[in-house]
Amino acid sequence: MTKTFAVLGAAGGVGRSLVDQALARGHRVRAVELDWPEADGRDGLELCRADVLKDDLSDCFSGVDAVLSCLGVGNAAKTLLDPPPLYTRGTTNILRGMHQAGVDRLIVISASFVEAKNRGPLYFRLPVMAALHNVLDQMAEMEAQLQASAVDWTAVRPGWLMEGAVTGDYTVTPNVIPEDLIRTRMADVAHFMLDLAENGGWSRQTPALARKEAPEASSLTTVVKDMIG
Repeated sequence: MTKTFAVLGAAGGVGRSLVDQALARGHRVRAVELDWPEADGRDGLELCRADVLKDDLSDCFSGVDAVLSCLGVGNAAKTLLDPPPLYTRGTTNILRGMHQAGVDRLIVISASFVEAKNRGPLYFRLPVMAALHNVLDQMAEMEAQLQASAVDWTAVRPGWLMEGAVTGDYTVTPNVIPEDLIRTRMADVAHFMLDLAENGGWSRQTPALARKEAPEASSLTTVVKDMIG
């Protein structure tokens, strides 16, 4: 059954993959972005220009079956130390827009590390947890907002995100990723979010997903490279 999804952060790593996969499955996508390639005229794709922190989002959400938020902050040190309030004020604005548009289903990206900071080798935990402290605090506040709301939400909690083609063979567990896993492909996060939008699973829950990757994907060199972009 063809559905229409509003995708926030559609130009980001997860968002781009989600748009591609949704269109490939025959759905319609409304990309909620300030900037989007003008030449992207694919069938089923439309643009709604909006700033999630400032604008009324109700028009962007009007008539959609679900809102999928792929919003996230970059890895720049300055941004991580003082991240924009995408997960806090942004979530407040998203919920307001959904209420005004009469949309009930919301799927967002959080992180397994919101609940479990002891995942991965020590050399991974120390720099990552220190760098992401403020972002994780925002994500925790976002989840609290969702829990206090009346919407049908799911907060997806991936591990440390990485590039790579969609696999569909990731592991999904309640709340936190398994202790022996640490990485999650952005394309797999998109795949899982799209499944949730189609079937309504994990309502008002925080499923975590990760996948066993090659050892070098979690090496110190790779972690540092990922963190400095």
